[in-house]
Parts: sequence; C-alpha cells; structure tokens
Amino acid sequence: MPNRPRAALATETLTGLVTDAAAAPSMHNAQPWNFRFHSGTATLDLRADPARAMPESDPEHRALHLSCGAALFNLRVAAVHEGRDPGVRVLPDPADPFLLATVELADPAPPADPAGLWPLYPAIRQRHTSRWPFADTEVPDDVRAELIDAARREGADLGFVSQWHAEEIVDLVHDAEGRDDADPARRAELDRWTRLGDEAESATTGVPEYAFGPRQRDGHAPVRDFAGRHEVADRGTTSFEHIPHLAVLGTAQDGPADWLTAGQAMQRVLLTATVRGLATSLTSHALEWQDLRSLTRDPLSAMAHVQMVLRLGYGPQGPATPRRPVHDILTIA
Repeated sequence: MPNRPRAALATETLTGLVTDAAAAPSMHNAQPWNFRFHSGTATLDLRADPARAMPESDPEHRALHLSCGAALFNLRVAAVHEGRDPGVRVLPDPADPFLLATVELADPAPPADPAGLWPLYPAIRQRHTSRWPFADTEVPDDVRAELIDAARREGADLGFVSQWHAEEIVDLVHDAEGRDDADPARRAELDRWTRLGDEAESATTGVPEYAFGPRQRDGHAPVRDFAGRHEVADRGTTSFEHIPHLAVLGTAQDGPADWLTAGQAMQRVLLTATVRGLATSLTSHALEWQDLRSLTRDPLSAMAHVQMVLRLGYGPQGPATPRRPVHDILTIA
C-alpha cells in the first residue's frame, strides 16, 4: 500500500465509522467482527471473532467471511462519506487468518468518488433483512442491470435466476430445512441465536422474534423460519410471493479472499437495491450443506461458486435488528 497523507481521526468520527460498518448483515445476526484502531497510522483492523462462528452450519467460516466482507464494504462507504479515502488490504498477514483486512483511513477522499460509494451511504441504515411477503411485481430490467453491475464492480458475478431455477432453489431450501430439523446440533446452533420473549427486547445479537416475519401459509419464498418449533404470539400467517425474484451471487474461486470479495459485492448489491426501493433478504440455507450448495448453481451459467442467494422484491423493509455496542467491538490503541 503506498504511503499517503494521514490526518487525526476524532473518536466520534471513528465510532461513527465502526457503527456504520456493524450495520452489515451477518449469519443469524451473530456480528462476528471486531475492530482495532491504530492511532499512529490511522489504520483500522477488521478481525473475525471465532467465538461468534457457526461450527455446525459454517465449519469453514465461509459465511463468517461474507459477513465481515459486508461490514468492510459498509466501512468503505462510510469512510468516503466522512471525507476519507480508505486504502484496503485483505488478509494482510498469512500467519493471522482472523485478521481479515486493514483499512488505512487517509485524508482526503478524491472529490470525484471514482468507486461510486457516496450515493450508497443513506442505505446503510435503511437496509434491513425482510422476512415479509413481497409483491409478484417484476424487478425492472434497468434495476437488474444496475445490481449486476454493482456485483461486478466488486469482483463478483450476480445472475437473476429463471423460474425453473428458482423452483429448484426453493426445493433445496426445503431439503436443508428438513436436514436441519433432524440434526440436534444444528437445531441447537440456531436456537443459540434465536431471541424470544423478553430476551428479544434486550438482546444485542441474534434474530429477535419481532424480525421473524409471519409464517408462510402458501407461496414459494425461501425464507428461513427462525421460530422453528417455538410458539410466537401474534405472529400470524400469510401468503408469500408465488414466483420469488431470486439472484445468485458467485465468484470464480472459493477461498477466504473470494469470500471477502463476495461479502463486499453482496453488500454493494443490497445497498444499491435499497436505494432503488427494493426490499431484500438473504437465503443461505441450502448453501450450508456442501452437496446442496453445488446444486444451487445453474448448470448453464458460467458462475463457478455460488456464495449467496438473494431474494429481492417490492414489499416492507424488515425491522432493524439489534447491534452490539461500539465499545464491545472497537479497541483504540
């Protein structure tokens, strides 16, 4: 990374940047990240938190890397918004695999914003995972093209799936649900991150019951039911879309650096979709079983490795889910 001018970073600005970064989605809202700021070099480390990993459903930490990649992208957007030019190095130390990135917060940011990050900033706080029904309205071609370009700008591919492929993915999700239900360890892992009753109001991690959305009476939306076997008062049931609008995001290779690339691309797509008035959710259920993951790929597609399935459409944004306090995730050295 070339040497660039550095300027002091006020604590209030730093905490704002980390708060924005931590608004990213993560598997089961585990928020598996920590940040360490080095005052002398104006550099922020992004570290994965293995204590918040999912050993049953994510043993290789692929989803953990995607989550942290999404936080890294949010950090880049927030830094540009604050007038900083973020210089990013991913996986800078082979001996420290949980040091996922270092971000040099040089000053000032180029006024032209060549990466096109500035317009995405408002969507950081507007984007929430929606487990509610979407309309069957098609996503316009120009919006699809913009989302495809968003993924490409971060080094990944995005493809909107055909109706037969969407039906296949929904079937794979149902297969994964059945497997999970029969696996006590996986059920226990999901329960660990499910927040019910009074706990839903005070939790800082996990998926609270007010974000579960209604039960699906009919339709084919691949939405994970976090309630599982638990009863949730006043939840209700309703019809979901019969033809879900799904997109698959993928990469050419399938290692830690590629997972971070996919996480950044995923977040860029989600923020772009939010700016364009779309509600979004993520569907990783089938990807958590290696044999099912390979089947989510369209055999007619050039995409090599599917990293995430996105559900897009017009409907309510989901509610904000809790976040860990900044003092829990940020250390200043």
